[in-house]
Amino acid sequence: MARGSDIPERDWKLFRQLRPIALERFCEKVLSEIGDISGSDESAHKRYLRVFKIVRDRDKELATLFDDPRRSIAWLQLSLIHSHGLFTVDEMQRFSRETQQRARELAKLRI
Repeated sequence: MARGSDIPERDWKLFRQLRPIALERFCEKVLSEIGDISGSDESAHKRYLRVFKIVRDRDKELATLFDDPRRSIAWLQLSLIHSHGLFTVDEMQRFSRETQQRARELAKLRI
């Protein structure tokens, strides 16, 4: 059972299981973005600057979404990961209704 505002134990275990999959998806998206830039007709310097900016920006996102996972912040990380499209519908439906609802509510608050 969840303590205070912590995510329920069952959902915490599922989150820890799915988190590496979401991290891999995030990294794939970033690498795809970089690949698109690398193949453009811009000058090498412009491409370099664009890649640098993407890596810098995405690194901050990665930290927010994935760094230091704890039960006390799992709600937030789950919500952010889901809102970035890194969990499939099927994966989200594996969480309890309570957790799904709370993740949706948190996502609305950030808009």
